[in-house]
Amino acid sequence: MSDVDFKQALMDAGIPTTEAGLRQAWESEVAAQGSTLSNTSAYSPFWRVITALVTKPVLWLITFISGTVLPNFFVKTATGNWLDMLAWAVNVERKPATKADGMLLFTRATADGALEVPAGTRVHSAAINGRVYEVVTVAAASFSDGQAQLQIAVRASDAGSGFNLAPGYYAILPEPVPGIVQVVNADGWLTTPGADSEPDDELRLRTRNQFSAVNQWHTDAVYRALIAAFPGVQPNGVYFEHGAPRGPGSANAYVLFAADAPAATYLEQINSAVMDQGNHGHGDDLLVMAMPETLHAIAVELWPSANLTAAQHMALASDVEQFIRAAFRENTSSGYQPTLTWPQSRFSFSRLTEELHEQFPQLESLRFANEDIVSELNIPRIGTLEVTLHA
Repeated sequence: MSDVDFKQALMDAGIPTTEAGLRQAWESEVAAQGSTLSNTSAYSPFWRVITALVTKPVLWLITFISGTVLPNFFVKTATGNWLDMLAWAVNVERKPATKADGMLLFTRATADGALEVPAGTRVHSAAINGRVYEVVTVAAASFSDGQAQLQIAVRASDAGSGFNLAPGYYAILPEPVPGIVQVVNADGWLTTPGADSEPDDELRLRTRNQFSAVNQWHTDAVYRALIAAFPGVQPNGVYFEHGAPRGPGSANAYVLFAADAPAATYLEQINSAVMDQGNHGHGDDLLVMAMPETLHAIAVELWPSANLTAAQHMALASDVEQFIRAAFRENTSSGYQPTLTWPQSRFSFSRLTEELHEQFPQLESLRFANEDIVSELNIPRIGTLEVTLHA
């Protein structure tokens, strides 16, 4: 947020902000009006009345002005509905929460005959820090004779970015479907990512970006505003590659999604909005793509504190694994807040080690087999993750 001290700003303007300062101001004003006070004791009935009727309400007003009104006059410090109004003034609205849509791959035991998977079939993820995420089939779908696998459309049971899980997470049928032996979310399963109601920090970034985009010339700020208006796209997650990668007038925009990148059809919607709906400049050729990924084999050894039970050992290993996966953006609602991987940056395993020790005090020691990851215009992802627990 901001380090601006608005109360100090009032004091610098000569406005008293304390009870003692206000009392001194009242005394000075009374004297200036030619009145002589004979009893200015704190126990004087006169001053007790003045404090009750004037000083305290003024202190409330000063607190309200310095703590609420002044901070909410500025995009940098405004929050909530105040920020909504500042964003509205530059034609930006807070993005609402949306549900994730995608396709799950169902596999049946035999390819003979027809088989229907009914609408409303629920599929769960494994528990992530105690929470299970659920998606539901949106319509009935049928296997035809000879078909062993079928992609079926699903929708998250609730809105939020936490449902944008990486491939392999959705694999549990809480109520078995006769004939179905396996279900999984494969690569590129998301057709539309879910999103939380846009937080203040992201709305603030889009509002600030709008000041650069207001001229509507086709600058990075204009294209960033167009792309970041889509659910699941953060304004600080759009990276541009200039230098005419596909010839004169061309540029690329790489989008970093919070968790798993959605299917190509979602990017086609973004590209259509930019290039096919009259939103690009004359001669511009902008191609929007998902941020390229690099896959890494992560290995970590754990030494837990003494006197932990076998169940506690297993829980610790599972929690550490989820923490690491959260750092590599496989899930966004695990409850953990590690330092995330970013393009054009260094991912430090020593920092991750420090954060793991802070999060899990029952860890006596741990050691990664990896060197730091230095990313360019790409995002590091987990190829394999091996957690070895030394009991």
